[in-house]
Amino acid sequence: MEGERRASQARSSGLPAGGADGESPGGGTPFPGSSGSSALLQAEVLDLDEDEDDLEVFSKDASLMDMNSFSPMMPTSPLSMINQIKFEDEPDLKDLFITVDEPESHVTTIETFVTYRIITKTSRGEFDSSEFEVRRRYQDFLWLKGKLEEAHPTLIIPELSSHKKQGPGLLSRMGQTVRAVASSMRGVKNRPEEFMQMNNFIELFSQKINLIDKISQRIYKEEREYFDEMKEYGPVHILWSASEEDLVDILKDVASCIDRCCKATEKRMSGLAEALLPVVHEYVLYSEMLMGVMKRRDQIQAELDSKVEALTYKKADADLLPEEIGKLEDKVECANNALKADWERWKQNMQNDIKLAFTDMAEENIHYYEQCLATWESFLTSQTNLHLEEASEDKP
Repeated sequence: MEGERRASQARSSGLPAGGADGESPGGGTPFPGSSGSSALLQAEVLDLDEDEDDLEVFSKDASLMDMNSFSPMMPTSPLSMINQIKFEDEPDLKDLFITVDEPESHVTTIETFVTYRIITKTSRGEFDSSEFEVRRRYQDFLWLKGKLEEAHPTLIIPELSSHKKQGPGLLSRMGQTVRAVASSMRGVKNRPEEFMQMNNFIELFSQKINLIDKISQRIYKEEREYFDEMKEYGPVHILWSASEEDLVDILKDVASCIDRCCKATEKRMSGLAEALLPVVHEYVLYSEMLMGVMKRRDQIQAELDSKVEALTYKKADADLLPEEIGKLEDKVECANNALKADWERWKQNMQNDIKLAFTDMAEENIHYYEQCLATWESFLTSQTNLHLEEASEDKP
C-alpha cells in the first residue's frame, strides 16, 4: 500500500517565509529533532524562548520524513542548546546529521524574535550538496510540525509547545471542556485491543511521569536551598576562628571541608539540572503529544465507522459509500501500521532514555556522597592523629 512505504528521510527543502519572518524559502531545512526516549518506572530540554510569544521549544526524538513516507531516526540527547540528530535507514548506516544551535535575537520596529542556526551534513546522493546551513525561527518549526502531523497524523513527532504567561480565560476553558466531553461521546465503538492497551499505557505513563517531574523539581529546589545555606557556613567558621585562639586551626579546617562539600553539591545540582530534569520534563510533554496521536487515530477510525453505519442503514447514497469506505479502510490501516511501528521505536527509546538518566543520576549521587565522606573522614583522621601526638607529648 502506498501509505505504508518506508522512504528515505526528507530532502533538504526550505521552510516557508512564514508570517513576519520575511525569510525566503530554500536551502536545507530539517526539523529540529532530538533524542530518543526512555523506561517508565513501572517509567535534554531545549528551552529556547521567543520573546514575542513566550515560547519554549522542547525537542526530542524527531521523525523526519518526506511527505509520503514514514521513517524513524536514531536517538540523541540534547543536554545543551545544541541538538544533534542522527538518522539511519539501516542499523549501521549513519549518513544524515543535523545540528540546531546558536539562537540569535532579532529586534525590529514591529517585533522581537529569535532564530536558530540549522546545519545539515549528509553523504546521500539525492541531496544537491553535502552541507546546508540556514537560520529559521520558532514558527517555522511549528509550521513544519503541523505539516508533518497533517500528512502523517499517527507518527510520534517531537513536542513543540507554546506556553503563555496567563492561562486561558473562563470561556476558553469552558469551550475546551465542552469539546473534550463531545469528543469522548463520539469515541470509536470498537477500538482494537492493541490500541486500547496503548491508550492505557499512555494514561498510566502520563500520571507517573508528571509525578516524577514534580518530585524532581522539588528535590532540585530543596537542594538549591541546602546549597545556599551551606555557602554561608564556611565564612562563618572563618570569622569564628578569629575569636577562638585555641580553635583556629580546627575551625579553618572545618571551613575548608564545608567549602569542598559545597563545591561537590554544586556539581551534583548541575548534573540534576542538565541530565535528569530535562529528560523527565520532556516526557511530560511527550505524554501530552501521545494523547493527541491517539485521538487522531481514533478520529480516522470514527470516520470509517460512521460511513459503514451509514451504508448499513442506507442513510446515504449506497453507490458512493463503498468507494469511500474502501479509501477510509486503507487510511485506517496505514495510520494503524504507522503508529504501531513508531510506537515500538518510541517506547524502546523512552526506556533507554529514562534508564540512562536515572542511572547517571544514581552514579552522580554515589560519587557525591563518597566525596563528602572522604572529606570529613580526612578531617577526623587528621584531628585524631593530632590528639594522639599531643597525648604522647604530655606523657612523662
